[in-house]
Amino acid sequence: MNDPGSSRLALLRFLERVQLRDLERTRRWIADEEQREAERQRGLAARPPVPEWLLERGLSRRNAVYVHVGGCWNAGSRSKGVGRDQAVRALAEGVDACPQCRPDTALGIID
Repeated sequence: MNDPGSSRLALLRFLERVQLRDLERTRRWIADEEQREAERQRGLAARPPVPEWLLERGLSRRNAVYVHVGGCWNAGSRSKGVGRDQAVRALAEGVDACPQCRPDTALGIID
């Protein structure tokens, strides 16, 4: 005998299992995303501080080509952090100030 009530109950139980499986998968996705975000935050916290001033070397690495404010978007990959005194000295010795971040203005050096 085919009982319509029991088949409806069976379908609802099946739907419940599917939804529980979907809920568990969603919870795993949330946990994975929370872990990725925690790792990203740890990485940001572990970064060294941005130097106040940068000195960009040329291809020969002997001569400096630009002085930058720390964090300048235009600083090249051959840039290294320097102190205020070294940045001022470089500008005084004729190293160009980056035209985008204007470290000479930030340092109070006027030609």
